[in-house]
Amino acid sequence: MWHLTKMTPQFLATAALAVLLIIADAPANAQSLNDLRASGAIGEAFDGFARARGAGMQGKVDGINGQRRTIYEQRAAAQGVSVGQVGRVYAQQIFNNSPAGTWFLSESGGWTRK
Repeated sequence: MWHLTKMTPQFLATAALAVLLIIADAPANAQSLNDLRASGAIGEAFDGFARARGAGMQGKVDGINGQRRTIYEQRAAAQGVSVGQVGRVYAQQIFNNSPAGTWFLSESGGWTRK
């Protein structure tokens, strides 16, 4: 059995990140986000953060991005890189795992649909 005194800060940060990823990817939440993506109400961007595309979506997007920022900051600190670099890596994963119909914002400001 592990004792908290024997766990390194890096291990605790990694464990916290894993918990956040599980919470962020919970089926009900993911389904809701996927529905919003497929409908075009929420889009994804090159930086790994969501964007509101529909009326009344900014609050939902702010919540999603708050969770993502926490994960990105923890990962950046653990890896010794910038939050922006981490966001770009996650953006590719988000693109790969998002449903058809999801809108993506490129770095040049143009929207394209998957």
